[in-house]
Amino acid sequence: MNARQHSSHRGLLTPFAGPERHAPLDAIIVPSGRPARALDQAIAAAKQHDALLVVLCSMLAKADSAADRASRAGARVLALDTAQLPAGTVPELATDRLLRSSRYNRNTDTGLKRNLGLLLARLAGWERIFFLDDDILLPALPDLTAAAGLLDEFPVVGLANRGMPDNSVVCHALRDVGVEQDTFIGGGALAVGRAAFESFFPDVYNEDWFFVMEWVRRRRAAVTGKAFQRRYDPYQSVVRARGEELGDTLAEGIFGLLDSGRPLADADERYWAAFLHDRRRIIRDVLGRVRESAIEPGRKARMIDALLAGFRRSQTIQPEFCVRYLRAWQGDCARWREHVDELDRDHRGGSEEKALAALGIGHLAEWGVTGARPRSATPPLAPV
Repeated sequence: MNARQHSSHRGLLTPFAGPERHAPLDAIIVPSGRPARALDQAIAAAKQHDALLVVLCSMLAKADSAADRASRAGARVLALDTAQLPAGTVPELATDRLLRSSRYNRNTDTGLKRNLGLLLARLAGWERIFFLDDDILLPALPDLTAAAGLLDEFPVVGLANRGMPDNSVVCHALRDVGVEQDTFIGGGALAVGRAAFESFFPDVYNEDWFFVMEWVRRRRAAVTGKAFQRRYDPYQSVVRARGEELGDTLAEGIFGLLDSGRPLADADERYWAAFLHDRRRIIRDVLGRVRESAIEPGRKARMIDALLAGFRRSQTIQPEFCVRYLRAWQGDCARWREHVDELDRDHRGGSEEKALAALGIGHLAEWGVTGARPRSATPPLAPV
């Protein structure tokens, strides 16, 4: 059985390098966990494109600080502290429950923030949004509206990552020992059109691959422009390697099927048994190469520890669990669409305030307005 991890999935994307067709953005949505100074790139982009900056804050990010910094720079901004969200604001799904009851549960909130952004977009009547992480640098701000201009044809358009590769620990290690390893589009720099608001980000590593999967499968995802991921040490924590392994296995396994033109229905237990065998072979091989390499000793030790953590976690993943997760995810796709459609029917309005009210979180909003109020805001909002 052909069940192996591929070094690249570029064949699933439509590269676009033709004449640019710019279109306006309704909002730039940042799931932020860093102090407000990390927002300067997003603030500049929102100001230049007259888009509402939506900052969804947790950890070191605070809504009042984000709103104040953006407002002082002249950007329209809405900021929320997501730790204060009422229970049920973003619905719990079967994949959440499955992971919570297993050893694969992750203490992350990126998917929750992006899903909240999608709900706001749908309820506010937006047409084009851009997800931008607070560790992404944009060499050309017009790339955002150029990506938005493709959303009439492609539901999702990513910027090409030209900086630090945004890969898993295993894929970073492959590259570091000289094995060819590509990157893919991701939620860190992603234009999303209204047609894609009915998808969602599951709470698993590579959640953005699951979000774009429907359009990747149909060859309706594009890549254009450039984005740079800030540098970081992928081997800094064994916790990271353990937390990535299930999501990386699932996403690489599914995309390997799609690369080969095979349907998701082929991802049965037999397929996952073969794929897991190949995944573990890859990790063993890269471990051997790292041990024999001339990599600086401290970095080498961190790489070995991280890879061993990933390998041990891989050994706990069973083909049956992979099948269960995919079945739960497919059910969640239908449940999410039903939830979004129900919200839309019950709360038609087309304004940011009505969207927040429909979700029961209007009292959490920190608005910052300088020179112009949100396009749909009535009455005018006072500066923070």
